[in-house]
Amino acid sequence: MASLHDYLLVSGLLFAIGLAGVVVRRNIIIVFMCLELMLSAANLSLVAFSRFNPTPNGLPDYQGQMLVFFVITVAAAEVAVGLAIIVALYRARQTIHTDELTSLKG
Repeated sequence: MASLHDYLLVSGLLFAIGLAGVVVRRNIIIVFMCLELMLSAANLSLVAFSRFNPTPNGLPDYQGQMLVFFVITVAAAEVAVGLAIIVALYRARQTIHTDELTSLKG
């Protein structure tokens, strides 16, 4: 059976991959996907802590899992707004590379 350490290790690796993608990549869609990967890593940590922190009656503590639902809701709103901004930037500048997007005025 997997331990809390195993879940946190996978979560840390996912977060590190996402962070490296945000820092290294120049395609705004890849950067956006890496941000979502970082949110998923945080969600995995919350679920793992929730699973391995039992309440006094022996059941898992579901507070962390409820927080994951709020994070998923915020991430869905972020995707809607973020993709709209990316589409607007592409229509205005004809590029999705972050190096070429140096100012907000076109």
